[in-house]
Amino acid sequence: MAPINLVNLESVRIDFGKGPVLDDVSLGLLQDQRIGIVGRNGGGKSTLMRVLAGGEEIHGGRRSLASETRVGWLNQRDDFADSETARSYIFGDLADHEWAAVPRNREIINALLGGIDNAALDKKLAEMSGGQRRRVALAALLVSDINLLLLDEPTNHLDVEGVAWLAAHLKSRRDLAIAVITHDRWFLDEVSDVTWEVVDGKVEAYEGGYSAYVLAKAERMRQANAAESRRNNLLRKELAWLRRGAPARTSKPKFRIDAANELIANEPPPRDQTQLLAFANARLGKSVVDFVDADIAVTDQPLIKKLNWILGPGDRIGIVGVNGSGKTTLMRTIAGELKPLAGTMKVGPTVRLAYLSQHLEELDPTWRVLEAVERIALRIQLGDGRELSAATLCERLGFPPDAQWTPVGDLSGGEKRRLQLTRLLMGEPNLLILDEPTNDFDVETLAALEDLLDSFAGSLLVISHDRYFLERVCDRFLGLMGDKQLRDLPRGIEEYLEHRVEDLRESDAPVSNSAKTPSDAATARAAKKDLNRIERQLSKLADAEKRLHEKMAEVVDDYEKLAELAVKQKEIETERAELEVEWL
Repeated sequence: MAPINLVNLESVRIDFGKGPVLDDVSLGLLQDQRIGIVGRNGGGKSTLMRVLAGGEEIHGGRRSLASETRVGWLNQRDDFADSETARSYIFGDLADHEWAAVPRNREIINALLGGIDNAALDKKLAEMSGGQRRRVALAALLVSDINLLLLDEPTNHLDVEGVAWLAAHLKSRRDLAIAVITHDRWFLDEVSDVTWEVVDGKVEAYEGGYSAYVLAKAERMRQANAAESRRNNLLRKELAWLRRGAPARTSKPKFRIDAANELIANEPPPRDQTQLLAFANARLGKSVVDFVDADIAVTDQPLIKKLNWILGPGDRIGIVGVNGSGKTTLMRTIAGELKPLAGTMKVGPTVRLAYLSQHLEELDPTWRVLEAVERIALRIQLGDGRELSAATLCERLGFPPDAQWTPVGDLSGGEKRRLQLTRLLMGEPNLLILDEPTNDFDVETLAALEDLLDSFAGSLLVISHDRYFLERVCDRFLGLMGDKQLRDLPRGIEEYLEHRVEDLRESDAPVSNSAKTPSDAATARAAKKDLNRIERQLSKLADAEKRLHEKMAEVVDDYEKLAELAVKQKEIETERAELEVEWL
């Protein structure tokens, strides 16, 4: 049977008075589709999603839903009652034994809220941070009875591990059609099989995830004789990295190999490592940052102990780790905001450090964007002999000429973050520390930033939950697993995730027999055996109940047979309730 169109737009037009945001858009979203939505900030991505969700009044055309469509929408605004708890918002009046009996519910709560017995479930939403409320909203959608899931920036406030879990979970949910807006290109590659680009009021469709979109976009531009434009060069450069990069990535999109090879035949690697290292040595000398037996801490409790690590000239390092393991504390220590609790940290005499933290520096709201940048410098020298003016750098990072005259006080949070990064780069640092630099950046701005960082002749340290960005700009990875040690990760983020799975498995495993009495070990084995038995029985009861409902539908006019089946259904419900209580 052909898949059903769950939602359909016909000649839809949205105009807020400054020209159409969406202009004569016609499209449909099928019941088994996974759509990734990309485009510039302000280009209409969220407007399109609001239209799909029914949350935006259209000014022309029509939106229609199939009768069986049940929409769940994660938007960027909270709609919680302050008195509600996470438990009541997600599960309503359901008793714990009712919702916890479903394995999928337990998995979602464990991954997003730290577990069934976590105090976060009973915390009032008004007392939660924005990130915690976002996780609650996502959990509520994932446990609900929907078949169309619309996600606007779902990876915000999730770490690398959380993003990997969400991608795996959505890939396993074949009961859902999905449309997602995110700047996390790794996530787009994992979950989407079609990409919609919102550009100039239109929606262009591309087969495949983000990597396939990059190829198709470059191919379309090549055919349109735009191969030498700056934007096309960026696309070709990114495509070359995708094809030459991590082997696991190239197997996901179904590239047209001949076209891809033709496009990148004469494209050099993104970075000339030898040249950059020579520049970095000239600018930094041999010493950048050295740690010897250092304890790194915010208070008197070290987050990292006995740290022995040398950051060298030209090192490009991504740091990943669990929340609270000390990533930002380590960055603040290198930046000089904190001092090691013990041991020593030596910073090279020629180091010029720039630190983009998660907290925005206050700027004079009356300054214009260009003025704020030119107060740092009028021109910047790139490591490969090129130079950029302040205006050109602003344009590269998403401030077109007209926007450069906008007062700083009128900028959004994401625009202010871009402005701070632009100012940092204008200072020509030789050690650049970036803590979550990609927040609120659109895909095109991220590609431009990556292109700039390819020319950065210095040492680079990055913390980010954006896996694609980390793998694109960094050559080495270090991990903080929560054991107060900084580990080298030769195989990158994939190795980090493998370590985390192993750590979680060990923490969930029963205590070894050497640490238990024989009776303790026997009790643990018996409990595990009972749990497995109960879950098997619950699964069998669910199958039996499903078959019973099918029989009842067949004999709906036979009242005697229907009454007999109703008695059996009551017996199943009673047995299931007893098993659920036993499981708890």
